[in-house]
Amino acid sequence: MTLGQLAPIVIGSAVQVGFHYFLWRRLVRDPGWSARARRAATVAIVLLGVSTPTTIWLNRADVAWIGPTLGWIAFPWMALVAITVCVLAALDLARLAWAAWRRIAARRGGAAEAPPDPSRRRALARMTGGAAVVASTATVAAGLRTALGDPEVTTVEVAIRGLEPRFDGFAIAQLTDLHVGMTIDRDYVARVVAQVNAIGADVIAVTGDMVDGTVAALAHDVAPLGELRAADGVYFVIGNHELYAGVEPWRRHLAQLGLTPLRNQHVVLRRGDAALVIAGVDDHTGGKFGAAHAPRYDDALAGRPADAPVVLLAHQPRQIVHAIRHGVALQLSGHTHGGQVWPWHFVVALQQGGRVAGRYDEGGTALYVCRGAGYWGPPVRVGAPPEIARIVLRAAT
Repeated sequence: MTLGQLAPIVIGSAVQVGFHYFLWRRLVRDPGWSARARRAATVAIVLLGVSTPTTIWLNRADVAWIGPTLGWIAFPWMALVAITVCVLAALDLARLAWAAWRRIAARRGGAAEAPPDPSRRRALARMTGGAAVVASTATVAAGLRTALGDPEVTTVEVAIRGLEPRFDGFAIAQLTDLHVGMTIDRDYVARVVAQVNAIGADVIAVTGDMVDGTVAALAHDVAPLGELRAADGVYFVIGNHELYAGVEPWRRHLAQLGLTPLRNQHVVLRRGDAALVIAGVDDHTGGKFGAAHAPRYDDALAGRPADAPVVLLAHQPRQIVHAIRHGVALQLSGHTHGGQVWPWHFVVALQQGGRVAGRYDEGGTALYVCRGAGYWGPPVRVGAPPEIARIVLRAAT
């Protein structure tokens, strides 16, 4: 494992440890529960805390049903911790600001500052802790319902310079970030495939992160992808999770199901003498897994008709900086899940240059970031419902 591959694991582990310590301190230590209650709560938090890395390890080790089953415990817990920490942090900041204001007011009035009251602190810790747990649990429950529901189909019209009238109204169905595995199975995949096919698009564009596991473990669950149908073809590019799961076996398997891989290459679609280019590049992080997996934009676009507009499939929105340099008309991306669980979209925005979900226009290139049909980790979506995009190309006037 390279340093580039190890760094996210180390950072993620450190964040999880920090979150669990903060949760333990605020919900177990500070409220002053009995010694027996503290021991029981501590053991529970530790066991639930290690359940997430254990689930991920079991899944990658292809341990049949244990990983997916444990995932229904570990990943909702992961979401509950993240949201509870945010709520508690907000309450603590508000409490500190109020205490600071009271001290300043007391000093200005010449009054003596009241000594700390341990019983009051314990009562306040219990009250705020309870409120945070109730609010977070309700949020996670609502987020579960959203994540496990049918994706919404969003129609977006994009005016393309140089698009011939024969391609006006050309429709692309974008499917991304399905994340089959763990808590997403064959039944859900079949439902999504039916939705995509119902769009009746000219092309289906699959923009990566379709799986979380090996071909051996997930072949049965991904099989419905072989039912995707579009008049001008079904094309896919890899995301970072295919790199984790075994990119070449997955590239071959998806091709066997009838999806055409665009590995730093393009196809030319024609309507008479009019042409449209559909190109695809590997994931932004591919180079960390070997030079063969790096995105190569020059290769992807070499030899294309000079006057034909280009639609680029690229898993991560930040790849648009390269698309702009190569004169791409439209880039279709996923990866972000629209942030998946508010307020973590702020972190996603930092990583992707502010591109989290929806339509963007930069440097003459249009970008659509689809929120994705699945989810990673927690089967929870808050403020970012699942999505399938229907992109309609229009000739710019």
